[in-house]
Amino acid sequence: MTSRLCLDKVNNILSHAECFQASMKDLRSKRDQTSGRRRRFKTNKLKMGHGGTLDPLASGVLILGVGSGTKKLGEYTNGSTKIYEATALFGGSTTTGDSDGQLLMVTENDFITKDMLSDVRDKFVGTLSQTPPIFSALKMNGKPLYEYAREGLPLPRPIKPRTVHIYKLDLADDCLSTNHDFKFLKSEVCEDGSILVDKLSKNPTLNDHKLSFSEEYMKNAKEEDKNEKPIEPRTLEDLKKYESNNYRAPLLHFNAEVSSGTYIRSLISDFARALGSSAYMVALTRQKQSEWLLGQNCFELSDFEQLPEEVWVPVLKNVFEKGSEVNVSKELEEARKSIPSINDTETVVDTHSQEGDLATDEPKTI
Repeated sequence: MTSRLCLDKVNNILSHAECFQASMKDLRSKRDQTSGRRRRFKTNKLKMGHGGTLDPLASGVLILGVGSGTKKLGEYTNGSTKIYEATALFGGSTTTGDSDGQLLMVTENDFITKDMLSDVRDKFVGTLSQTPPIFSALKMNGKPLYEYAREGLPLPRPIKPRTVHIYKLDLADDCLSTNHDFKFLKSEVCEDGSILVDKLSKNPTLNDHKLSFSEEYMKNAKEEDKNEKPIEPRTLEDLKKYESNNYRAPLLHFNAEVSSGTYIRSLISDFARALGSSAYMVALTRQKQSEWLLGQNCFELSDFEQLPEEVWVPVLKNVFEKGSEVNVSKELEEARKSIPSINDTETVVDTHSQEGDLATDEPKTI
């Protein structure tokens, strides 16, 4: 589910909720007066926006602003700190940096040790110059970067790196484990019988990417007279082992506290390249953005979809008034218990709705 779709789902529910009808009526009246007859019947949704998109593969906190709360969203898109839990597979890179893409390169991964992971982690903590992935939505000369990549065209100029901050990078205990359910991607076979990964691996637009380490690490390396030489990936010619349905690649699993604008897919790719391998993301959860924490002061999409208004409306009003200090999960549970009709029937709430957790800023009216 995309961030846009999640936003539209919530907007549709709130726009039809009884508690927002006064706001909707006022909104229609004001737009009728300023926009003329042509716009009279087109205002059927609340003004809403989000404070930072999530990857289609990702789940977790998505901050939503309602009414005048949309004016505060810039605080989240431009200057907020985020915490992510990311899972990736060593041994391959893809056209998108995640499992939604096609295999771009296959590399060795059985030489990686946990000591190597710890050493490489230190290279990325701090202030980092990060190159956005070629399949991001950024544009160059009015054309999205991913179109250059898909067409195999060279970029008019190098992608401009951005400065990001990696405040923490904590490796999970199950790093390098093969005891998981993530299947390794298989390369597609083209109509002419060739292997797609062989063609994509020769695409300079997809592979031309500079690897950078943090300023803090490079400063220490210079003081200690360490010479950081580029590490070439250990490409794999025989793909038979990786093509097996039973094959499970070693995991890269970490929690990262980062600044706005950080691409976790790029961090994963660069981390693996620094080892002489490759990796692509298979799961990503935004656990926290600024003061909004998953499972604490955030609603789930299923709360609005499956619970009646009398349960979530009082909690939502409280969030509008008090912000992030409200324990949404606790108050929703108390609201459910206080309504007899809810207790008499079983209500199923999906606590793992993709992109289902959101924080809402204060509305214009409620």
